[in-house]
Amino acid sequence: MSTTANPDPDPQQAPAFIPLEANPQLMTDLVHKLGVSQALQLHDVYSLTDPDMLAFIPRPALALLLVFPISAAYESHRMAEDTLTNEYEGKGENEPVVWWKQTIRNACGLMGLLHAVCNGPARNFIGACPPDSGIIYLNPTSFLTSAPTEKDSTLDKLLSKAIDMTPTQRSRLLEQTPELATAHRDAASVGDTAAPSAQDDVDLHYVCFAKGSDGALWELDGRRKGPIRRGNLEENEDVLSPKGLNLGALKFLEREGGDLRFSAVALAGALD
Repeated sequence: MSTTANPDPDPQQAPAFIPLEANPQLMTDLVHKLGVSQALQLHDVYSLTDPDMLAFIPRPALALLLVFPISAAYESHRMAEDTLTNEYEGKGENEPVVWWKQTIRNACGLMGLLHAVCNGPARNFIGACPPDSGIIYLNPTSFLTSAPTEKDSTLDKLLSKAIDMTPTQRSRLLEQTPELATAHRDAASVGDTAAPSAQDDVDLHYVCFAKGSDGALWELDGRRKGPIRRGNLEENEDVLSPKGLNLGALKFLEREGGDLRFSAVALAGALD
């Protein structure tokens, strides 16, 4: 079957994970366990349009994870875009973003987190600041360059192996990394709501918006044919800036109209 028509992993053959709840504390614990610095955490985004609510998020925001319903309108939009593009085969340090193709059922939350922490300045925080370091970063303008680094975390080793791989090889690597599966299972089992089965059909999906090394806003979704460059951002603009939101997350809200099943979390500096 064409991946444009149905890009989802085969339910009869693909491995499956328990769907991950859009819970900032749960997600923060997961990325820290995998090796992301204590200097970063996930934050609830209560509004994408209210400046006062957005002001609660430390800036710069390094990535935005949007949880949205896979509706008929969205699928029509996705297929129209994907029909016009080829399967992405990019790899190597010269690529502006690291993209992970999803081949594990119900792992879109994990894919979103991988896209968030592996791109832009966040990538420098993989393996940084061990949990017992006691370091707290309160200055949102300086934390990007202030964290010491420590190698050999799960994510550090994973990214080191993956960077020169094709998307297909990267997918196989994710499937064959037991530390990733174990950390994900532990996190997905302790949410505020009862965890569904790994085999359940879930109609909510995660997409990540991050700023690439080229300064552009990228839409990163393992269910698509590859990373999508949505437009240029200035040096002082992040994913939650007016332009970043208009190029990215707000497009989803415009398409879906009255559907309220949207939530969002942002990757940014830690507050405590």
